[in-house]
Amino acid sequence: MKSKELALERVLPEEIEKRSFELITMELGGKVLNPEYEPVIKRVIHTTADFDYADNLIFSPHAVLEGIKALKEGVRIITDTNMGMAGINKKALKRNGCSISCFMSDEDVAEYAMLHHTTRAYASMDKAAKLSEDCIFAVGNAPTALVRLYELIKEGIICPRLIIGVPVGFVNVVQSKELIMSLPDIPFIVAKGRKGGSNVAAAIVNALLYQIQQP
Repeated sequence: MKSKELALERVLPEEIEKRSFELITMELGGKVLNPEYEPVIKRVIHTTADFDYADNLIFSPHAVLEGIKALKEGVRIITDTNMGMAGINKKALKRNGCSISCFMSDEDVAEYAMLHHTTRAYASMDKAAKLSEDCIFAVGNAPTALVRLYELIKEGIICPRLIIGVPVGFVNVVQSKELIMSLPDIPFIVAKGRKGGSNVAAAIVNALLYQIQQP
């Protein structure tokens, strides 16, 4: 029996991303996305091939605009994983004078976590809170990082420019996201439910960076 030949699209390497976004738009069909959120939602779908994010990504009012403004001002980004940090476009960060840090592998963070019987992600947020500037937090793995951010905000210790809360998993993942969404004055982008990941956190930061027009 003769197997059916697969019809491959002929797409130049430099056109693959553009074609991918065309296919995403086609598959979304008639779904209307908020123009402010659309580039972020499509970038996350492009990264994950998961169309659930068209409904699962929750934005506080003007979160995208606030994030872009912070990036234009050269904000520091804090991630909860080295994987998330690695996925963020370094050239785009440099163009805007932004810096990026992940404290998860730092010895003092490991010692603090062991001493206080908590996770490194939790301890890394305490280290970030000692920085002199307000930051964007991009959390894609650890719900305990979001829980600690919530506590630090409620205690008046930090006031993040934006929280990207997209940890993936089961234990306290949904609850940690709900805590962030309950904050009245902190811009957030959250993946509601259990889905997320470091790649999603990085995709959201990149989606914001790519919207900044260079002079």
